[in-house]
Amino acid sequence: MRHFGHLAEDVRGRLFLRQPAVFDRTADAAVLATALGATLYSPATRPTLAADIRKQAGRGVVSMVLCLEDAIADHEVPAAEGNLVAQLAELAEDPGQELPLLFVRVRAAAQITDLTARLGAAAALLTGFVVPKFTEESGTAFLEALTEAEAACGRRLFAMPVLESPELAHLESRRDTLFGVARLLEKYRERILAVRLGVTDLCSAYGLRRSPDLTAYDVALVAGVIGDVVNVLGRADGSGFTVTGPVWEYFPVQERIFKPQLRRTPFAEAHPPAEGLRQQIIEHDLDGLIREIELDRANGLLGKTCIHPSHVPAVHALSVVTHEEYSDAQDILQQSLGGGGVLRSAYTNKMNEAKPHRAWAERVLLRAEVFGVAREEVSFAELLSACLCP
Repeated sequence: MRHFGHLAEDVRGRLFLRQPAVFDRTADAAVLATALGATLYSPATRPTLAADIRKQAGRGVVSMVLCLEDAIADHEVPAAEGNLVAQLAELAEDPGQELPLLFVRVRAAAQITDLTARLGAAAALLTGFVVPKFTEESGTAFLEALTEAEAACGRRLFAMPVLESPELAHLESRRDTLFGVARLLEKYRERILAVRLGVTDLCSAYGLRRSPDLTAYDVALVAGVIGDVVNVLGRADGSGFTVTGPVWEYFPVQERIFKPQLRRTPFAEAHPPAEGLRQQIIEHDLDGLIREIELDRANGLLGKTCIHPSHVPAVHALSVVTHEEYSDAQDILQQSLGGGGVLRSAYTNKMNEAKPHRAWAERVLLRAEVFGVAREEVSFAELLSACLCP
């Protein structure tokens, strides 16, 4: 699979200086963690689940979570498990189309071993499991079950813990909770693909819900938790993990309170001009999503949980490395080979300091491998337009 693989070859050639690389579910964990991109959630109860997975793969979705937890009612769990097994078996019988990285979000640790056994050969379609409300106390059973399931099916399986417990939200227990999670994740490091943030549950602990005019970072309590999670689990010294961005809950058109913050200039200067695309983004509340993605990146998060297919193109378009980022990253790493120092960027608009910026540059080049590098004259607006109208 590859990001933007659903676009025609000539379109990719026009947009990308360096095209996204091809990878599969056997790739290195660092590549897969970066490649998650917009991880689309779907209830496991959907009767057309197999067809939905194929359709979304054809639209550029690279990772999906099939949910047996909060997305379905308690009484639906047995039927959802049966449907999941049947639908994945159907997919396994027709391996012609490349499928996304598939994960199952479970409720209990026993579901991991049970579902893997019930899936049989179809378990080969799974990249791993999503573990909800993860703490040091609750997580051990899930990770032990994952280890057992991996041994039983003979294939590598990853875990993606979701940090969303009240203990994380509450100030007096947050520190101990985070360091406990860090200890457990380090013990099972080779099985941890990424750490996900459950902002909806964190808000729930205080009866909060952000509006589509606000990002997660406008909610002080949530912003504080995100900062602390990245502080402990997102370090660039080799001890950290990929931390993914929180879900954007909105997709219908709603009455706006604040003016949109999406500038006209990038759309007016696109080739061809894309003012109609800007209006479409605003009408579907995607300008708030775009702002939050930018803030995710600024705060050390990569990728995003998505609950609607309309969110995927924005996440992926903003994940493409710009020509300026690529130029800076290459210069920084080249300067690092010479022992460090400071140099003016090729764009003559910033200072590139080799030693402090090295970790950033390495992350940029990994993202460039997975999402590609845009041509110098290609803007986000053009990338998004191509994704929406392939």
